[in-house]
Amino acid sequence: MTIGRLTIKSIRARPLILKLERPIVARIATISDWPVILIDLFTNEGVVGRSYLEPYTAKAMKYIVAALEDFGELLEGHAVAPTEIFELTRKSLHFVGYQGLSMIAVSGLDMAAWDALAKAANLPLCMLLGGTVGPVKAYNSNGLWLSDPAHLGEEAARLIQEGGFAGLKIRLGRTTADQDLRAIEAVRAAVGADVRLMADFNQGLDLAEALMRCQSVDSLGLDWIEEPIVYDNLDGYARLASQLKTPLQIGENFYGHRDLHRALQMKACDLVMPDFMRIGGVTGWLKSAAIAAAFGAPISTHLYPEVGAHVMRVSETSHWLEWQNWVNPILKQPYEIVEGMLHIPAVAGTGLDWDEAAIAVRD
Repeated sequence: MTIGRLTIKSIRARPLILKLERPIVARIATISDWPVILIDLFTNEGVVGRSYLEPYTAKAMKYIVAALEDFGELLEGHAVAPTEIFELTRKSLHFVGYQGLSMIAVSGLDMAAWDALAKAANLPLCMLLGGTVGPVKAYNSNGLWLSDPAHLGEEAARLIQEGGFAGLKIRLGRTTADQDLRAIEAVRAAVGADVRLMADFNQGLDLAEALMRCQSVDSLGLDWIEEPIVYDNLDGYARLASQLKTPLQIGENFYGHRDLHRALQMKACDLVMPDFMRIGGVTGWLKSAAIAAAFGAPISTHLYPEVGAHVMRVSETSHWLEWQNWVNPILKQPYEIVEGMLHIPAVAGTGLDWDEAAIAVRD
């Protein structure tokens, strides 16, 4: 088989709801049911490319699944050429816009196409992209939500032990700044000074509150302060970035590489962390990583650790991989974390394979 002969037969998209072991509790939302769309890209040559999407709200899945099924009809017989597919599918939705649900659907297909292409080449994705198989530095983002600060120290210790992590993410945005300070103090006391600590406000503040609250944690040695205000207020982010010593992190809500470029050009952040379902999958990440490298901006991942690990191996300014195990219950062979490093398996593609028995229980 040659890569050039790989052609699309059909696309299957299956919506599932998973239960989170540690529910998301942020100022803007509480989520215990986690929606996931499993994508299978079937080819006429027998190779199956796989990916998944995590669209946050269950209601959104019906629109995304419909778009993916439409892509299957559009692309039947088309070569598995991710760059061409990316442009073709985006242009097919031109009149409803390139962002939002359109980009999410395109991103899911893109990740599956890259997986299929790497499998056809019999290479791990990172090697197809010009890199090597190896470990990727990760922090644990599976907990430390807006719970009582008194309980966070014990939880932080458990999160470190889950994979020998050297970094954790804590969520901020409680009713008072003092409560957030006590939360950070509790975690720091439990894990020690050597563990890196990132703080995420999950867009929970308005600009006036953010100017005060971010200043209150600016001297605490955090690795970054993430998304204190609504994601599209780049003018507000530029103002915050100019006043803070702690690096400002944004990017999980960039819809495509132009959003990332605009934010860096406006000096709205010091760090970037694109989300694969919004940035444009692997294709969008590669474009974005090149822009981040040109600006000298460290780039981290958001969700999707299996795909993220591969592209971090070929990104010039790669920084941290965000580790969540939320889809592990339906994966045949979840990725492993050892001593805070995610280890890419030496298998073709991204290494994603579904546990159909576990999926059947949830259907």
